[in-house]
Amino acid sequence: MKKYIYSIALAASLSGCSFLNPTEVTNPNVTDEVFVDNPNAAASWLNGMRRQLALTLNQTVVLGELTSDNYYNNRTQSSKVFDIPQIISTDVDVNTLQATVQKLREMGYFGIETVAPKDAATTDDMLAEMYFLRGIASMFCGEYFVGLPGSALSEIMHPEQHLHLAIADFEKAMSLSDDVSQKTACLLAMARSYYHMGDKTNAVKYAEDVLVADPMYIKEIGYDGVNGVSNSMQFFLFDSSNDEFAPLPRLDFLDPKYYSIGNPDQDQKPVALLKAEEAYFILAEAALADNQLEKAKTQLKNLLQEVIAQRPTASIDDSKETRSGGNRTDYPLTDDYWLKTNPDAPARTGFILDRQKGNVTIPVVSGTSVTAVEIDAATTVDELLETLYLMRQEVFLAEGRRVIDLGIKYPVSDIEYRNNSNVQAEHIRAQIPDFIPGNRELDDFTNDVENKQITLTIDMNKVLVENKTNPAVVPFF
Repeated sequence: MKKYIYSIALAASLSGCSFLNPTEVTNPNVTDEVFVDNPNAAASWLNGMRRQLALTLNQTVVLGELTSDNYYNNRTQSSKVFDIPQIISTDVDVNTLQATVQKLREMGYFGIETVAPKDAATTDDMLAEMYFLRGIASMFCGEYFVGLPGSALSEIMHPEQHLHLAIADFEKAMSLSDDVSQKTACLLAMARSYYHMGDKTNAVKYAEDVLVADPMYIKEIGYDGVNGVSNSMQFFLFDSSNDEFAPLPRLDFLDPKYYSIGNPDQDQKPVALLKAEEAYFILAEAALADNQLEKAKTQLKNLLQEVIAQRPTASIDDSKETRSGGNRTDYPLTDDYWLKTNPDAPARTGFILDRQKGNVTIPVVSGTSVTAVEIDAATTVDELLETLYLMRQEVFLAEGRRVIDLGIKYPVSDIEYRNNSNVQAEHIRAQIPDFIPGNRELDDFTNDVENKQITLTIDMNKVLVENKTNPAVVPFF
């Protein structure tokens, strides 16, 4: 297995950015002209882009997990309305999310068009990474938003247009670099972008290329609590002295993906940006879309046995976790609980960990409750598709991906609306499919303490399959 982790260097971030002009320098002693004439300006700018990616992931992961059915904000330090889900353009979190993503993208443009050409020390690999990071920003624009401007004060571009821009940058990065890991990252990012466009042919092509290159590939973004940026999700899941976020009970056995031992600042866990599991899911969903049930089963069993089973786990002391942050105090805490994924489902065990018995073992990259026996037992496309989306939910937990699978997209910020005449009324409305329940039902459950049984209010994987032809979800159907 190859494991690639970006480090983030604070010292290299020399330029501040405003919301509408992300390359505007806010330090009066460092103008654009002064910066680009400095020795090794491109290397410094690239480090700043790496740092910005870490900051961007903090936003997409935390806000995306809260908006989805993965985590409930059981306290008050982050959004209290995304759990509903209530997403309005005037929400400060919407503005922050948009500004953070767009800053990364605009840093890419400035680095490629202004910084790199003036620095003789710029290498093709450095330029390739700038293209890659700009592509990631455009991919996020397409995945998370109903639309965003392509540049400051410009017209609002459709998500698919942003994904096409991302693909063009990934292709350019591949052409510039001979680095194997960088090329594999680009292949996987292209597969993911084509997948979200519903382009099955290209998504399958690049997914197959990824598995040829490295079936255990992972690109992680590193965090540094001493000299750089801390992992926000790690704080909410583990490092905080309070119980901040609580997972849906069916996901309890996977939590916390990020944790620290000793001083949290010195033990910041990375976040997976891209990992090969994505390619297997794409190939399996494509097979199901073609009514090739056995082929899809093979892909999912290969994923289960050859990848997920080989990913690392950690034995950690999580005894301080009591799920009693304040809003709900009825989370199950012992491993003798049974769980029903919806009121009509059979009760099963094995989802809840007892953190007071001793150390618990947690998957730190990918984990799943699904077994090969369950995969083989599926007799219809819909049955296996539901299993696939459960596996996606579990494997990508705490990575900000589930909200995309649910078809939810954030609106254009009200600040953009008030400053950019190209923003129309439809752009400041979030995309929340009509099958998404309100009133916090995404995260809701009942606890029958006497019979030790948890019953989830709704099973969104079943709902997704029931609505698989909705254009907002399940791209290949």
